[in-house]
Amino acid sequence: MAGCGALAAGISDEMAPQISTEVAIQVGTAVVEQVGAAVAGQSTTDAAERAAGYEAEAGKEIAQVTRVIDGDTIDVMLNGVNTRIRYLQMNTPERDQPCSRDATQANAELVARRTVRLVADKELVDPYDRLLRYIYVDDVLVNRVLVEQGWAEVVLYPPNDLHYDEFVKLEQEAAAAGRGCHPTGIFDDGSYTR
Repeated sequence: MAGCGALAAGISDEMAPQISTEVAIQVGTAVVEQVGAAVAGQSTTDAAERAAGYEAEAGKEIAQVTRVIDGDTIDVMLNGVNTRIRYLQMNTPERDQPCSRDATQANAELVARRTVRLVADKELVDPYDRLLRYIYVDDVLVNRVLVEQGWAEVVLYPPNDLHYDEFVKLEQEAAAAGRGCHPTGIFDDGSYTR
C-alpha cells in the first residue's frame, strides 16, 4: 500500500484523470474477458442459474455450534460473539412437553459441535433478540430434516415463508407415517401459524 501512495504522489494532477480512465478501462476489460471465459460454452440459462447461485450465497453466515438449547434453538459462535439462533419455519416441543427430550436429541445429533451455515429469510431477529435462520450442515438443511423426521412441526411466522409449502408437505407425510413426536399428539393443534 505504501508503494501505491508513492506512485500516486508522482502522478501530476493533469495525468490523474487520464490514468484513472485508462486503469478503469483495463480493469473492466479484464473482468469482461474473465466472465466471458467462465461462461464460454454454456447456455444463457446455465449462466443465469450460476449468477442466481452466487446471489443466493450472499449474506450467509458460517458459525460454530457451542450449545444445543432444545429442538429448535442453538447457541453459536458467530464473528467471535456467542449468539442465540432460533430455527425458522418450525417448532419443537418445549421442555415441559412430551417428546421435548427426543426432539432436542435429534437436533443435537445433527448440529452439536458442528460448523453450520446460517441463512436468513425476510425477518432477521425475533422479539427475544434471537437471530432467525435456516441451519445447514454441509448441504443438509437441518430445519427440513427435523420436520421430515417428525421432531418438529411447521410454523409460519410471517413474513418468513421461504420453505413453508415444502415443510407443510413434509410434516403431513411425517404425521401420516407416525414419525418422531407425532404419535404423542403434541402437534395436533390444527394450525401452521403463530
